[in-house]
Amino acid sequence: MSQTATVLVIDDEPQIRKFLRISLGSQGYKVLEAGTGAEGLSQAALGRPELVVLDLGLPDMDGQQVLRELREWSQVPVLVLSVRASEVQKVEALDGGANDYVTKPFGIQEFLARVRALLRQVPQAVAEESAPRFGPLTVDLAYRRVTLAGEEVALTRKEYALLAQLARHPGRVITQQQLLKDIWGPTHVEDSHYLRIVVAHVRQKLGDDPTAPRFIVTEPGVGYRLIGPEQA
Repeated sequence: MSQTATVLVIDDEPQIRKFLRISLGSQGYKVLEAGTGAEGLSQAALGRPELVVLDLGLPDMDGQQVLRELREWSQVPVLVLSVRASEVQKVEALDGGANDYVTKPFGIQEFLARVRALLRQVPQAVAEESAPRFGPLTVDLAYRRVTLAGEEVALTRKEYALLAQLARHPGRVITQQQLLKDIWGPTHVEDSHYLRIVVAHVRQKLGDDPTAPRFIVTEPGVGYRLIGPEQA
């Protein structure tokens, strides 16, 4: 990874953002900034950074929530930078998908070394797609928005969760048990009728004929996969 990488800094303290902008900029990195969690998620989707530096104490939402929402659609490396130094907070962030954790106050040389280490793990081409397309169907994972031929499709929470899970793994079969566990919880892995109902509703809203599917294909006795029309 060259030092032309883009780093997104999500922190509500202007002086911290300025310090990191200068420090990262001196190493050749492009720096994006956000002072709130909502702005940070938007910047992550639009700016497609190779690394996110995330503060946990944000004014509009907790940084742990930002991390959870980011991980729903992106695997970009996240370096948490926070005054919260307890082991519980660190474990929660790392279990929630953070790649590293640095406490404030911090030494800039160690911080930059951790940035370099995380960026070495990033492929040259960012493979993560935040709004995958399947012919006329687009599933915007960052903004939780589904469009068909440019028109927004109104989905319930469960319907969107199903489509988003399939969209994250295009062409790959997701088992019924995995979908039930992810969407309804581990106590519902045998409740396949829940899944059949939601799949039927999504198909109806997408105008997708199960006998000649354009999008959602049933693998009998196994699960479902999402395809583009060129693969049908």
